Amino acid sequence: MSAESLIKMANQIAQYFASEPDHALAVNGVRQHIKSFWTPGMRRELAGWEAKHPDAALHPLVLAALTELKETA
Repeated sequence: MSAESLIKMANQIAQYFASEPDHALAVNGVRQHIKSFWTPGMRRELAGWEAKHPDAALHPLVLAALTELKETA
């Protein structure tokens, strides 16, 4: 899957959880969705892309979720 598609999907997930007033719950929602419904390859590809483009257009909730996913891996 292309990085552009992964970014778009991740940002859409984050937009859904952005209405959650508790930031920690919003990050957890994004993290759990990506962990549950994305393949390991998709997660690695997005994390690898983000590592090469740290100033790119990923929603802050996605960035926080990726950090948590890295910590638990």
